[in-house]
Amino acid sequence: MGAPVWKAPAELPMGRLGTLELRDDDPAAPPLPRPGEERLGPLAVRGVDPLKDGRGWRITVQPLGPGLAVVRPIDLGDGRRTPELRITVPRTVPFGAPWVAVGGGREDLLPFVPFPWQWATLLLIPLAGAAWALRRHHLKGSAKRRRRAARKAFAHHYPPREPGRLGLDAAHATGRDLLAAHFGDDALGWGAEALRDRGLDGWATWVLSLDAARFARAEPPFPPVADLLHALEGK
Repeated sequence: MGAPVWKAPAELPMGRLGTLELRDDDPAAPPLPRPGEERLGPLAVRGVDPLKDGRGWRITVQPLGPGLAVVRPIDLGDGRRTPELRITVPRTVPFGAPWVAVGGGREDLLPFVPFPWQWATLLLIPLAGAAWALRRHHLKGSAKRRRRAARKAFAHHYPPREPGRLGLDAAHATGRDLLAAHFGDDALGWGAEALRDRGLDGWATWVLSLDAARFARAEPPFPPVADLLHALEGK
C-alpha cells in the first residue's frame, strides 16, 4: 500500500489562508480517508475538499502563530500515516494585515499611523463656538450683575441719608455708577442737558437737586428713587 504525501508551500504567511494537499499517488491504493482533525499542529483547519482526481484532499489552513509549524504524523485509520510536515510561518506580516504584531517579538512591524491633525482641527470649530457662546453669556451676565449691584447701592445712598457733603457725595457717586452700568463710562460726565437729550428728565432733575443741595438750597427737590430706577428699565 502506498504512503500518503504532503504537498505544501515552503512558507505560509501568519494569519492568511493557505492550501495543503494530502494525496496518495499509488493507483492501486484505496482513496485516502478524510482527515477529521480541526487543527494540524499550530495550523487551524478552515476547510477540507476532495481533489479532482479523487486521490486525496485539499486542506485549507490558517497559521495562528509565527515560527516553524510542525504537523506531526497523522494516523488515517486504515494503517496509513502521514509524514511529518514542517512549514515556516514568518513572524513579520504585511502592513494592514489583521495579524500585525500578534506573534510578538522584535521582528513584528507595527504600522505607523500618523495623527490626523487636519481632521482634529475640525473639532476645534464647535469648541470655539462653545467658548464664544460661554464668554458672551458671561459678559452679558456680568453686565446684569453690575447693574443689579449698582441699583442696590444707589437705593441705599439715595436720597442722601447723611447730612452734609458725605451723604451728597455718596448719592452722587452711586448714581453715576448706575448710569455708567446702563450707558457706559461716558455717562459719568453727562450733565443735566445731556440727560434731557436722552429722555432722562428725572435724572436731569437729580443732577440739579444735588447741585442745589450742596449750596443748601431745597429747589429742585430730590426726585423719588423709584422714578429714577423706573426710568432706566429697558435701557
